[in-house]
Amino acid sequence: MTTTPTPASTHAGRNRRATAAACTTVALWASAFVSIRSAGDAYSPGALALGRLLAGSLTLGVILLVRREGLPARAAWPGIVASGLLWFGLYMVVLNWGEQQVDAGTAAMVVNIGPILIALLGARLLGEGLPRMLLVGMAVSFAGAVVVGLSMSGHGGSSVLGVALCLLAAVAYAGGVVAQKPALRHGSALQITTFGCLVGTAACLPFSGVLVSEAADAPVSATLNMVYLGIFPTALAFTTWAYALARTTAGRMGATTYAVPALVVLMSWLLLDEVPALFTVGGGLLCLAGVAVSRMRPQTGRRNSPAPPVEGGRHDQEHQGSERPQEGEEEASGRRR
Repeated sequence: MTTTPTPASTHAGRNRRATAAACTTVALWASAFVSIRSAGDAYSPGALALGRLLAGSLTLGVILLVRREGLPARAAWPGIVASGLLWFGLYMVVLNWGEQQVDAGTAAMVVNIGPILIALLGARLLGEGLPRMLLVGMAVSFAGAVVVGLSMSGHGGSSVLGVALCLLAAVAYAGGVVAQKPALRHGSALQITTFGCLVGTAACLPFSGVLVSEAADAPVSATLNMVYLGIFPTALAFTTWAYALARTTAGRMGATTYAVPALVVLMSWLLLDEVPALFTVGGGLLCLAGVAVSRMRPQTGRRNSPAPPVEGGRHDQEHQGSERPQEGEEEASGRRR
């Protein structure tokens, strides 16, 4: 005798998949810092961004063709173009450039303004609201990021230009995420990521000549790290990010990335034999604690709320997950719709 899954169990399973996707993204983005350290010694910022995006676009394009997903709906294209230019293009170039001008700790502190901007822009432009637990969690995580940054900062290794570039990277990152969120209502995570990556690649084509000349002299290890950045932290991680973003709010997804500094510290310890100071470990634990707090739901005292509605088909489950309310306080508004 087979049992039909209830709407509640289906909803819980979907939440678990979204959480797993977010964790995959965070782990791969943390690993990117280790690879950038090698590739960045041989490639300039624009060339590294273009090489990474070319590898990512090729990987995503092959998967899209195999899955035969085709083009997303016309309504998705404004978000695809905006996120492609801001996040895949501008963000990657200016972040690579900024990290050459400042030490790693300063870069981490400035770039981690991004999740705060995402929450504010999401509340203003997407009507997501600012739940108390999200604000508390982000404050704790940002404090942890500052602690990690201070413990890793060098002396005299920062410049005004470098700080400005990292700040621009944070703004581009936040703008790209907020632009991508509405596009996910009209296409799958794979579609939105693939064409966003292609837009970013096109924007970085002016660095083609530099990439070719530097690739001729770069060591094989640096080139392999650049390819790794394109396949895993770009193609795979950006797709799992989009999958999870379609099923929660931009603010909550942004807060999840505060786990990255903690994982970077751990990976540097395991892979690069860089033993972290206790101050650094404490900051990393603060980052993780803040992420946990930001993902908590407020206790309403009533647990008998109606189950989420059964959706019409597989297409809705895959492409329209972002239209379902995910925050506790948004459930009532979701029922009114």
